[in-house]
Amino acid sequence: MLLDRFLPRIEFESYEDFKQNYKVNVPENFNFGFDIVDEWAKQDENKKALVWCNDHDEEKIFTFKDISLLSNKAANYFKSIGIGKGDVVMMILRRRWEYWVCAVGLHKLGATMIPGTLQFAKKDIVYRANAADVKAIVCVNDDYVAAQVEASLPQAPTIQHHIVVGEKREGWDFLEDELERQSDVFERPTGKDATTKDDIMLVYFTSGTTGMPKMVQHSFAHPLGHIVTAKYWHQVQENKLHMSVTDSGWAKFGWGKIYGQWICGAVVFAYDMDKFVPAKLLEKMAKYKLTTFCAPPTMYRFMLLEDVASYDLSSIQHWTTAGEPLNPEVNNKWFNFTGHNIYQGFGQTEGTVLMADFQWDDIKIGSTGKPSPLYDIKLLDSEGREVGVGEEGSICVMDVRNNPPVGLFTGYYHNHKMTNEMLLGKYYNTCDMAWRDSEGYYWFVGRNDDVIKCSGYRIGPFEVESAMLEHDAVVECAITGAPDPVRGQVVKATVVLKKGYEPSPELIKELQDHVKHSTAPYKYPRIIEFVDELPKTIGGKIKRAQIRHEDEEAVRVRDY
Repeated sequence: MLLDRFLPRIEFESYEDFKQNYKVNVPENFNFGFDIVDEWAKQDENKKALVWCNDHDEEKIFTFKDISLLSNKAANYFKSIGIGKGDVVMMILRRRWEYWVCAVGLHKLGATMIPGTLQFAKKDIVYRANAADVKAIVCVNDDYVAAQVEASLPQAPTIQHHIVVGEKREGWDFLEDELERQSDVFERPTGKDATTKDDIMLVYFTSGTTGMPKMVQHSFAHPLGHIVTAKYWHQVQENKLHMSVTDSGWAKFGWGKIYGQWICGAVVFAYDMDKFVPAKLLEKMAKYKLTTFCAPPTMYRFMLLEDVASYDLSSIQHWTTAGEPLNPEVNNKWFNFTGHNIYQGFGQTEGTVLMADFQWDDIKIGSTGKPSPLYDIKLLDSEGREVGVGEEGSICVMDVRNNPPVGLFTGYYHNHKMTNEMLLGKYYNTCDMAWRDSEGYYWFVGRNDDVIKCSGYRIGPFEVESAMLEHDAVVECAITGAPDPVRGQVVKATVVLKKGYEPSPELIKELQDHVKHSTAPYKYPRIIEFVDELPKTIGGKIKRAQIRHEDEEAVRVRDY
């Protein structure tokens, strides 16, 4: 067991005990590749690390020994092409097994890694390469991704090497061939080439709803912050399979498919799906007998459209979700099928799980739980004053300058001004709104920009969305504020309907009446628009800002 190397205490009697006494010891030279992957390999060369499969009947099982040796080969290969400590490598690898090999290899080398998503177009790659001085790109060889990389190269002069996986491509290094040529021995660097806990290991480009993505940097200590994520929220078990449904281009991959899970000795299950098909996902969950599972609320909603009862999910002992608030109706339906509630977590690209449903207290359906012991969290008003019970405030992480929590980002890459603004004050403001009840549970309201101000009322989108989702006709819903000449803003619902339902004036009135009876009547949507799908970020979050801006532009054009 490796946890006792980093945690003075592992077991706790209550949430209060956990919050007060949980501590993490961070070694000065901590490196995930050497101190976790290689250590597990030394303890038990047969210990499983990764079970990988895809939609084409391929399956691979890797032990920690396998990952240790393959990552050594990867480190030697990257070193041979001039990648060293601090050099930046972008990886666009979907959920392919090569991601884990390359990531661990780059960590051992001390390089800085940028995960990327398959949805990147040429302009996305050019922007990221130039903003972060990317020196090499590793990507899947398909008709889209590799072509976008090739098209970007003339405008991204820092990229010196491009490497492909899956199938060979003319003019590219082929990773599998390159690994075959390398030694599986890679000694831990020393002196100036060695990493420290404060060096930059990861840079995530945030999938923000407005503006150009920010470069969020995490240090080599970051994986240790995910012990809370994996052990105390996901509740992974050593040698048992855990699945988090996420693409490797998202920060959620770091939350659920590598760091905390492997520190705890769990086996990561990776299903490299071509696209999300609920029935296929349910089949994999049942076939491989997972023990713990995490997915965004959207995926739970779409799985509930299938015959969930026909799949044997009895092996799964703990269910979790994050990315968007979980609507109570989804949890209640899932409980009816599985006998388990879905435990919610809340966080950002900038950190590990900030708040979650932990094991010691009953969960409150719809709440985001209680703060992680890593973070001193307060709800503050616009003047920086703490709000009272039941009052809305911005979720803020306190004392980040003098006592930075392990797992929290260390700044914005190549942007000292923004780093100083966000991290050198008294607190880090997440710009997410919530309120706290008398028992210490937090209830998410929405992004600051998402809160609707209508005739003097403040209306959070989540409560209205939850009410809408209780109606049998609704699969997904986004609540936003639409411009109104009298009220300033009115509540608008953008709705995706279930199969078998058609838009009509009668259905609009039925949905409006439903919300009036489910929550305060003034919160009902005065405008309802039916769409085939909602706009979402790369990370799967609803782009409410895009809907707002489109409505504002439509009014501007109409009134011009």
